[in-house]
Formats: sequence, structure tokens, C-alpha cells
Amino acid sequence: MTAELVDYAEAVTAWEPVIGLETHVELGTRTKMFCGCPTAFGAEPNTQTCPVCLGLPGALPVLNGQAVRSTVLIGLALHCDIAAWCRFARKNYFYPDMPKNFQISQYDEPICTDGYLDVDVEGEIVRVEIERVHMEEDTGKSLHVGGATGRIHGATHSLVDYNRAGIPLVEIVTRPVEAGPNAPAVAKAYVEQLAELLRTLDVSDVRLEQGSLRCDVNTSLRRPGDAYGTRTETKNVNSYRSVERAVRFEVSRQAGLLEQGTRIRQETRHFHEDTGTTSPGRSKEEATDYRYFPEPDLVPIAFPVDVVEELRASLPETPAVRRARLRDAYGWSDLELEEMTNAGVLDLVVSTVELGAAAPAARALWQNEVAKAANEQGVEASSLPVSPTDVARLLALVADGTLTAALSRQALAGVLAGEGDVDAVVAARGLAVVSDDGALRTAVYDVIAAQPDTAAKVRGGNMGAVGPLIGAVMKATGGKADAAKVRSLLVEVLT
Repeated sequence: MTAELVDYAEAVTAWEPVIGLETHVELGTRTKMFCGCPTAFGAEPNTQTCPVCLGLPGALPVLNGQAVRSTVLIGLALHCDIAAWCRFARKNYFYPDMPKNFQISQYDEPICTDGYLDVDVEGEIVRVEIERVHMEEDTGKSLHVGGATGRIHGATHSLVDYNRAGIPLVEIVTRPVEAGPNAPAVAKAYVEQLAELLRTLDVSDVRLEQGSLRCDVNTSLRRPGDAYGTRTETKNVNSYRSVERAVRFEVSRQAGLLEQGTRIRQETRHFHEDTGTTSPGRSKEEATDYRYFPEPDLVPIAFPVDVVEELRASLPETPAVRRARLRDAYGWSDLELEEMTNAGVLDLVVSTVELGAAAPAARALWQNEVAKAANEQGVEASSLPVSPTDVARLLALVADGTLTAALSRQALAGVLAGEGDVDAVVAARGLAVVSDDGALRTAVYDVIAAQPDTAAKVRGGNMGAVGPLIGAVMKATGGKADAAKVRSLLVEVLT
């Protein structure tokens, strides 16, 4: 049954939103969870498979030790208790992209429990409690062909790619978060800051657009002081903004139903990026529907206490602590730090500044130029053939007048194209600023002679006419003149 949406502000005056987030993270291991198949993203369909991840009879799983260590590291960073003993379980359900017709997961004995993440929401710290962090394997991917939406409804046929089947997956499950009217912002901030933490731990690339981080958003409403209401689960939300929009829409939708006396149906829902709305999926299963039982082909895990403590000692500086340190050291705002983090260039900018570059210039070049090139190529900025040393050298040449800003962009393009380091590119392309006063004066006199009317305006006191003359000199010198010096010479000659 549908109902009129209730305005969000009106809905949260009568109802209290309660949210819960289940975040699935693909770990950045070289091989899959229970076999030796590679995990590289974007390979040709069904080229990274073997009898184990295809679920063929007689194939037995072998646990990926690095995946276990990464999971423990995540649990420690989230202040979780690490189980001295845990085991895997079979989660039985039947999908075309589940080659075994069960998923190896963890049920009542997860490896990490009872943690938390303190989330900064517009200057207010909200503690999000973590119920569990457990290991499992990812499913394959169904591709529905012929429809308008990419979903099975309306498709003419479906294809299955099993490359993703068996990739190590960690699920991080929160306890219910009583976030009040700020629930959408809390949900968005939690996923953003969790992703930042995972990136800092170097356990996943957390690329939402590639599906290495996916979020299921649970939303329910209750009258203040009442028991929790019936929840819906919006599945596989794949952007931070969409997490926020999904919560906001569900609050408005559920409030409309409750206000007209309709009960909320416990179900999964799909989020639609184009409209910001959700639509029904299927009735939500309970744990009993999955018929969990201990995985018979894997022995229990007893992770050594001394190794846990070694991992605890190796934890890096948390993103929150680091943000505070960088704010104090370089004067960056929270927004600037967030933008650099989202662009994947924060570490690169910091390394560049540590080499002597000015913080504002380093941030601008990495964020505006290098990150743009990375986005165009669909790769991380750190994988491009330009280093903090290159950027620091480039900025030093701009600072000492050897290059203009425009010439520095040409030099950067050469470095990105693999033509060599900064000095080699500048020399090969002849990019250095024209510093010979005689050559500049000759270019100035030539331009004045070519544009006598414009020159007369400057002589008459119209300094706005200097601009076209500067442009002409810059064109004559191939953009290699210092514009400020050209202006000075023009004013000197004409006034």
C-alpha cells in the first residue's frame, strides 16, 4: 500500500528515526577467500575462477590468512573484542550468482564483537556502536540484459559473472542508532568515516563505484519512548549521498504509512539514484530462513593472542587524530581535508609539503590537476607516474619564476605521459619562462607596433587596454613570458 509522503521535518517531530547499517567491504587481498584465484577488478567475465569458487563437487576451501589478519585489524581499529575462538557457518540460499547455493559466512561466532566508531557529524561526536565484524565470501554478479533499469524486471535475459564469487568480504554491522532528526546525516557520516578508516588501514580500496564497499541501510520509526518499530532494509546503496537520501526518503515514506494506520512491512527495498526513492524488493528473511550450520570443510579459527597484540601495536594514527594534527600544522579546514581524502590525494599532498612545497599550492595541484587526470583514467592518483618529489619540484620552479602556472600544467602533462621527471620534461619541451629582457622588450615593441590603436589608449591613460597587449606578447612568446613582467615593461614603454 502506498501513502502520501510526509515532509521530513514534520515526520521527525512526531516520529523518532532509528537506523542500522550493514556495510560490506571487499578486502584488498591478491587472492580470493578460499582459493588462489586473483581478485583484480575489471577482468573479462569468468576468467578468474576455479573449481573451489565455482562450487564444483569435491573442491575444498583453504582459508586466506591475510584476509583473517585484515579482519582482525578492522576489529581492533573499531575497538572490538577479538574472539579467541570462532568458526565459519554455511548460509543457505539460492541465487544464480551463488555457485554453491550457500555462502560461507559467520553466524553466531563472529571474529569481532562489541566495538564502536565515534563519528563527527557537523562538529558533534556521535558514537555508533558496532555489534559485529565477520568474515564471509562475496557472491558472483548477475547482469540483467535488455531492460531499461538494469534490474531483472523487464530484462530479456541474464548473464552471470563468477569472477567476484569468493572474494574476501567483511561485513560490519552496527547496533540500532537512535540518531533522532539528524539520522540521514549520521548515516552518511558513518559510512564516509568508516571508509576513511578502512583506507587508512590499507585493507581495502573502498571504491563504491566498483562495489568494494556496499551499504545496506536499515530504517524504522517509533514514537518517542516506544519499542523499536518494524524496519526496512534498503540494499546495496552505493554512494555516501545516497545513504543519506535513502534514510530521508524512508522516514518520509514510513511516516506517511503510519499516519494513515498502515503497518510497515519488513522487507528489503531498492534505492533509485535518479529519483531518490525506494521500491519494494522481497520480504526480509530471518536468520532461521538461512538454515545456518557450522561449515564442515573448515576448521575453527583460534587466532593467537600475541599476533592480535602485534596487530594492535601496528595500528596507524586514526583519521580523526590525523585530521586534527594536519589542521594545526597546515591550516587546512575540515572541508579541505575531506575533499583531499575523497580524491585519494591527502597522503600525497602531505608528502609534497614535507618536501618543502607550500601547503595551499600542493593541495591545489594534486586535487585539481592530478586527481582530475586520475578520474579521467579511472585509477587512483597514487598509481599515476607522478610523485610528491615531482610535484614539489614543479612548484619550486613556479615559485622561483622558471615556470608560469600555465607552463607548469604543460610540464605536469609531460610527466603524466611518461616523458621523464620534471626537469627532463621542461628541457625537452622548452618550457622555461623567457627571462632575457632583450627578447621580452623586442616582443613588447613588436606588439606595440602591430597594435598602435590599443597602444594609444594606454598612452591616453586607459590602463584597461594593457590586457590585450599582454595577451599578444604572451602569444608571441608561446606563453613563456612572465605576464607580470610583460605588464611592467608595457607600462614602462607606454607611459
